[in-house]
Formats: sequence, structure tokens, C-alpha cells
Amino acid sequence: MKKKIFLFAFTLFLFFLAYNYLFPDHRTINLENAKFNVEASLFFTEFVEDSKIAESKYLDQTITVYGVITSLNLEDITINNKIFCNFESMLSKLKVNDTIVVKGRCIGYDDLLEEIKLDQCSIVR
Repeated sequence: MKKKIFLFAFTLFLFFLAYNYLFPDHRTINLENAKFNVEASLFFTEFVEDSKIAESKYLDQTITVYGVITSLNLEDITINNKIFCNFESMLSKLKVNDTIVVKGRCIGYDDLLEEIKLDQCSIVR
């Protein structure tokens, strides 16, 4: 009987570990320290020159990008016409041609639109 209880508890423990390994907590990008601080045009140039190397370096990393707002929508902005930043919520009064610093997670380079995409963005300043 003790063996069965121990086996059941051990199996339950293994399922708990497997669940936490397969389904980790979501990242909170705005609380993470940025791994890279880059200027928008230099950031874009790295992807244009060699997208494979740039993706291996930046993909799924927290990045701080600075540049000029060239397009502004309700939940996203475009920096220097090449960096698309998606926000969960924008509370700030931003305008086109404002200089901005944004922190977000790099989710890749869109070949069709020729844009680098960041999500979970927040305004640093």
C-alpha cells in the first residue's frame, strides 16, 4: 500500500515538473533588462546585410531601439520607416517626428514589408 501511494505521489510530481517545463510563465518584457541597445537604422542594416546572423543574434531577445517615429496608430508605431513596434497599451501622447526610445522583444524580420517587428513594447523615454 505504501508503495502505491509513493508511486502515485512520484508520478504526480513528475507530471508537475513536465507541465512547468512545457508551459513556463509568460515573460514580462518591460521588467527585463535589455540585452541590446541599438539605433534603428543600424539595427535595420544588420538585418538587410545578413538576416540569418541578425536573427540568431536578436530573435526573441529584449532590445532597446531608438529613433524617430514615422508612423503612429492606436497600438503600434513605426520607427525610421523600418522598425514596427506593437504595444499592449499606449498611454503616452506621441506624435510623428518625435524621437523615442522603445523596449520590446524582437520577433523577426518581415521580408515582404521590409520591417523588423517588435512586440510587447514599452516606451523608455
